[in-house]
Parts: sequence; C-alpha cells; structure tokens
Amino acid sequence: MKYKVAAIDGSGQGVCIQGDLPEIGPGEVLVRVKAALISPGTELGRVLAMRKHPNTNNEPRPFGYANSGVIERVGTEVEQFAVGQGVACMGGGYALHADWVNMPQNMCVAIPEGLGFEEAAAVHLAATGLHAVRRTAPVFGENGIVVGLGLVGQFAAQFAQLSGCHIQGVDHFALRQNIARQIGIESVVDAKNDDPIEQAAIFSAGYGMDFGIVAFGGEATAAFEKIYQSLKQAPDTHRMGRIVLVGGAQITHGFGASLGNVDVRSSARTGPGYHDEAYEHGREYPKVFVEWPTQRNLAECLRAMVTGKLQVNPLYTHEFVLDDIAAAVDVLVESPAEALGVVLKP
Repeated sequence: MKYKVAAIDGSGQGVCIQGDLPEIGPGEVLVRVKAALISPGTELGRVLAMRKHPNTNNEPRPFGYANSGVIERVGTEVEQFAVGQGVACMGGGYALHADWVNMPQNMCVAIPEGLGFEEAAAVHLAATGLHAVRRTAPVFGENGIVVGLGLVGQFAAQFAQLSGCHIQGVDHFALRQNIARQIGIESVVDAKNDDPIEQAAIFSAGYGMDFGIVAFGGEATAAFEKIYQSLKQAPDTHRMGRIVLVGGAQITHGFGASLGNVDVRSSARTGPGYHDEAYEHGREYPKVFVEWPTQRNLAECLRAMVTGKLQVNPLYTHEFVLDDIAAAVDVLVESPAEALGVVLKP
C-alpha cells in the first residue's frame, strides 16, 4: 500500500515523499489520517542548522509524532478498537505527518463525541504537558512558573491551573504571550522587557514560587537560574521548591549546597509506556502500581478538551495541506515569532 509522508531532506527543507506502508502487524491498527500537528521544538530543532550546513547526500527523513484519524483496519490481538472509530495517535516513527499510518493500539485513544480531529491531533503534546505537571506534584493554591510558552508550555500552564495552582507564564515571543493571555493564564511575562524574578515576587505576593517548569529544549541554564531565584527562600537563605525539565532541556548548575533544598526533576515524554514496544502494542501495566500510563494520560487530555477545560484551538496559527509541507516547515523555522500550532491536512 502506497502512502504519502512529510520528510526533512538533507538541506533542511520539508518535502512530501511516497513510500510503501508496511503491512499491519499484531496489536496495530491502520489509520486514515485526518489531521496532524507539527511540534515546532522537537521535530524541527535541527532544521535551521541543517539549512546552514546542508548535506544533500542524506535521504529525506520522515517525521511527525502527533495526528488523528479514522481506523480502517484492525490487526490481530486488537480488542479495544473497531473499524470506523476516530482515534488520536502519538509516537515518534508511528504518528507521522502522513495520509496513512500503522499505529500500535496503546499509542491511540478513542476520540470522544464532539471533539474534532484537529484538536485531537494535539494529544501527544498535551499529554507531555500533563505529565510534566504531574512531575511537579502540584498542590491546590501553590504558585508556579512556566518558562517557554510553546505548545507544551501552553498545555502545562493550563493543566497546572486546572490543578488549582496560580501560574505565571514567561516567553519572549509576543504571539505566545498573547495566546497565553487569551486562554486564561493568570500572569504572562515578556521575557524581553520584564524581569521574571521580580514579576514572580509580585505575582506570588512575596511567598515565592513553589515550583517551575522549563518547557523548551536546548540550552536552558539561564531559564533554570531564573526559576531558581523565583522559588521560596528559607530564613537560612536556602531556596525550596521543585523544578521540572521537559524533553530536551539541558542545564549546567551546581547541586548540593549550591542548590539549596530544591528538587530537580526530569519529565520524560507522556508518561510510562512510551518506548516500551510490548506496552505500545497492547500489554498493560498493573493499574495498582502504574496509575497514569501513557494511554490513560492521552484519554484524560481528550476528556479535558471535549469538556472545554483544556483549550487547543487558540494555539493554532496555521493550516496547510500535506503537499505544502515545505511552506509549513518554513513558517515555523524562519518565522517563529509568527507561528505556533501548525496543522497539516492530507
């Protein structure tokens, strides 16, 4: 079976290529894609460097890990889904920006009635934000700061507020700041013109922040330091609180006495199960020990969307057809101040 899929070539350009879709395997479903969402961070983080140093000998690399569509066929050992059912899909190498994909069943979740394919396509990034918030161990009434208001940061800020916390978002792009205000984030700081540390003190009424999230990839030491200086401070001068690093964020910082009593936590992807091939294809973890595996987190994200608690559509700025993947990549890479959520339609 032939399929079309978006790829990045050796010069960092988006191209649409054709290939042979593998046969559906045990524990998998064949999905006809209705919408896909590009992640401007993880998926395109190396594209600008590739454009500066192209290697035309490299074969185009298919990409994508967030889409939604309709099941057209189910493989053996699949009992939770049926042909004709709408599903949101996730996973690198699985939920590609394509017109057809074979999906492991636990990397899919049924789309509830009333939710569109475009919104459901955000489920991977939403679940990444949800898992990050779980890692902060939020307590109702606490103050938190989210640095980086890309898609994951926007979702994390919303989930933290849904947990009863007061959230301050920080970003240097005006578009992202305005979107955060539109979706109801309590406080939004312009990182270019305002001091996040001072603003955090004002926002928290002098208490200091209880936790912070670094919601972007790459070098994040400066953001980590600003969150650290925003946390609560004990009379002995030690800082207290939790800092969660999402995805590919990297920091250089002293620990032990130089960090005070601050917990630094990593948040890996969407929760337990992702990258366990047996789980992805249908094996379940004991619910009593693993309460929030990936598929359950996905379901909770869609539930929050369909009830109107989690806002998705305000995060979308552009829509392209799959054949125009070059333009979709360009707007995110060349004009990051003007684009955030970019949706692809086959």
